[in-house]
Amino acid sequence: MKIGVNVPNFGPGTNPDVLRRWAQTVEGLGFDLLMVSDHIAVTADVAEQYPAPFYEPFTTLAWLAAVTDRVRLGTTVLVAPYRHPLLTARMAANLQQLSGGRLVLGVGVGWARQEFAALGIPFQRRGRLTDDHLSAIRDAWADDTDYRGGPIPIWIGGNSDAGLTRAVRFGAAWHPLRITLPWLREATRRLTAVADQQRRPVPTLAPRIALRLTTTPVTGPQRLAGEGTIAQIVDDLDQLRLLGADTVVLDPFNGDPDETHRPRTAWQALATVAAHWDQTHHR
Repeated sequence: MKIGVNVPNFGPGTNPDVLRRWAQTVEGLGFDLLMVSDHIAVTADVAEQYPAPFYEPFTTLAWLAAVTDRVRLGTTVLVAPYRHPLLTARMAANLQQLSGGRLVLGVGVGWARQEFAALGIPFQRRGRLTDDHLSAIRDAWADDTDYRGGPIPIWIGGNSDAGLTRAVRFGAAWHPLRITLPWLREATRRLTAVADQQRRPVPTLAPRIALRLTTTPVTGPQRLAGEGTIAQIVDDLDQLRLLGADTVVLDPFNGDPDETHRPRTAWQALATVAAHWDQTHHR
């Protein structure tokens, strides 16, 4: 099982030098994948959770590709309706080539109503638009005779039944976000049932979980996977491996934009996870 990291490409403490150090830290610790988020118009609903500056994912990943050598690069998640599908297809294909085949394209439908309005995109049609865009992107890649970057893995983000059904329909990995383990066990049963109904393969599982390292155990039914002591976090990773996860993405951002001023706290937590996971001979 591969382990990735969601790097905050936003917030008052984020700048090009910090992003470079994030990327080199993630790669240096031996993680397999570095991912960033997507917003274009930092409207009030976005800024409340993810304030400016917000670095656009394709340009950011292209730059980070140049300061790394091995780590894969991805989006968690690109909001599909925000860009014309031919633009997304072209940027993704170019980034795949420029990075030496390291791209993972995670996509989702989006949630920020004010941002949709600012971009002139109908919020209520975001699910249908995402389906249409995914089809158009794949068609563009198939028709691009100049494209030699190799197949780009697509992950479908979203915790809803619509999200997991979309993953089945498009034969893409399912990428649920910040979940509890009991919820995910039930959701994977639904995923299998939908795949069986559609007579399609069960999608690969690639969840993004929290990373909040504590000195005392976190208990209770609402404990997110990735919250708690290092023993709890390593056990969560083991449980996800047993559930069949191909990749797990750790998300060290816990909701306070001021955290972006203190990236070393997250780096230390990641180093602790990397060391303990290595010790169990899983990597």
